[in-house]
Amino acid sequence: MPPRWSRKPDRRDAEYRRLDDRMNFAVHVAVFAACNSGLWFVRTIQYANWTWTYWVTGIWGLILVGHAVYIFAIADYTPLPGQDNSANSAQG
Repeated sequence: MPPRWSRKPDRRDAEYRRLDDRMNFAVHVAVFAACNSGLWFVRTIQYANWTWTYWVTGIWGLILVGHAVYIFAIADYTPLPGQDNSANSAQG
């Protein structure tokens, strides 16, 4: 079941930004897993000596780790100026 949001989505809302960033990260992980598993599957079935597959997986994996570090450690989800939290909690 997809997540439901109890009020009108607004990128200025800190909770919405956190959820949106984590959902984007989950999509990034899914695309990484699908593409790399397909790439390595074909490589194995073909008995191919594709040395570039190590580079693709490694570089993309590092990018994925960087994305995770940003989302879970660096990102600032404090409310943005001009946001009225009481009005948002009353909706829904």
